[in-house]
Amino acid sequence: MAEGFLVLDKPGGITSHDVVAAVRRAVGIRRVGHAGTLDPMATGALVVAVGRVTRLIRFLQPLEKEYLAVARFGVATDTLDADGVEVWSGEMPVSRMDLEAVLGDFVGEISQVPPMVSAVKVEGRRLYEIAREGRAVERKARRVTVHSLDVTGFEEGSNPLVGLRVVCGKGVYVRSLADDLARALGGRAHLVELRRTRVGSLAVGERAGAAPGPDDLENWERWMLPPAEGLADLPAWTADPPTLEMVRHGRRLSADNALQLEEGRPTRVLDASGRLWAVYTRIGPQLIPEVVLN
Repeated sequence: MAEGFLVLDKPGGITSHDVVAAVRRAVGIRRVGHAGTLDPMATGALVVAVGRVTRLIRFLQPLEKEYLAVARFGVATDTLDADGVEVWSGEMPVSRMDLEAVLGDFVGEISQVPPMVSAVKVEGRRLYEIAREGRAVERKARRVTVHSLDVTGFEEGSNPLVGLRVVCGKGVYVRSLADDLARALGGRAHLVELRRTRVGSLAVGERAGAAPGPDDLENWERWMLPPAEGLADLPAWTADPPTLEMVRHGRRLSADNALQLEEGRPTRVLDASGRLWAVYTRIGPQLIPEVVLN
């Protein structure tokens, strides 16, 4: 049975679920999932897990992500992107220097309110479900991490067009980040373009066409990454055959021969050929099984 990871270049205008459906049709199995939703407007890296490795998705979700965004300052929409309805407008004749002067306030651990079109749950319901009813509810700010934030382009005018490169952790909404930057300069903003270029080290090019899209899956086997390669951002530990037999049964292991592993960090357990058997985490003197594949 097919299993592994596909790093697909999602086009605009379709949902992440549409991509998963296309993979199911191409591969011929239903056990398919993705690591990190991209909105219909957004393009770029969507990591899709096939087969048993869907159990490994949770190790991809905390990885840092890189985005290229283009924002229009001076105009806000109800979704904070180009698919929404305009709710605010005003001239913002700010300069690139003005913008770069406030960037530092949005790097590191910051507080961010999730947008109404997000999948965050409030009172048991997804925010986007509430938004579809034409309602807005109070949302609590959350602590998220932005590793780096750079201006990649700036088209001056009363409503500047701003290019941004964002490297961030889990849970950051780039649309909210763009609007918060504009608010710091006395206005509002919305995204007109958003492209995710990588999830951890799993990357697509900055331009479309560097990786297969959902319409290019006839030869999906060519693009399938084995489980060990899909989790390449995790440290690795090669176990001997007697230890692998214990791993196969999901037993806890002594960490005597793996004390170099960082405590609390998930680690790939490989055989001599580099095949992934499991993911374990060292907790004190023991290695604890997280997911066992063999």
